[in-house]
Amino acid sequence: MLTAVFPEKLHSYCSNLIASFDSIDQKRQAKLIEVSEYIGAQLESGAEAKLNVICTHNSRRSHIGQVWLEIAAFWYKIKKVSSFSGGTEATAFNERSVEALRRAGIPIKKVSQGSNPKYTIDLEFSSSLPKFSKKYNDESNPQKDFAAILVCNSAAEACPVVFGAQKRFSIQYLDPKRFDDTDQELEAYDETVERIGKEMFFIMKNVRS
Repeated sequence: MLTAVFPEKLHSYCSNLIASFDSIDQKRQAKLIEVSEYIGAQLESGAEAKLNVICTHNSRRSHIGQVWLEIAAFWYKIKKVSSFSGGTEATAFNERSVEALRRAGIPIKKVSQGSNPKYTIDLEFSSSLPKFSKKYNDESNPQKDFAAILVCNSAAEACPVVFGAQKRFSIQYLDPKRFDDTDQELEAYDETVERIGKEMFFIMKNVRS
């Protein structure tokens, strides 16, 4: 039972994401289904589907995407899917993103301090690998046979080639950073978490293997 594994708030949030799939326009759905088809093909061949979500600083959108992919794969009982994240440079997992994920009901725990702290997701199915900012080709990420999911324009431009990637998908989101320290900050981060979550769930819903 999902309700036995998911905290009540997170379970409700995920159910609402699924209920809003119709708000994704058709062109966007087609792009997302390309990722679903890649995952399905990997699984059908007996291979693991490794997904590396990439943005410039690996601080906001890429982490949000990685976390939601992990949760959505478990929700839909899709095994042998691993999600990662990275940037074209390393900074830190932005605290605003962390707090927005917490507001969605995701239990995130800080496990180290410093300028680039590490976090874990406190769910029994979550990967034990800590979440922290790093380059996409960091040794903790797959070096070959993975799909690169580029979630911002800057990363797409800075990574015309993602070495080791079997496939490259450009699924861009507006950066909530532009609202930092404004009255719209909270809303912008919550909207980003919701939109990315909805689309990562849509990807996993459409995996066929």
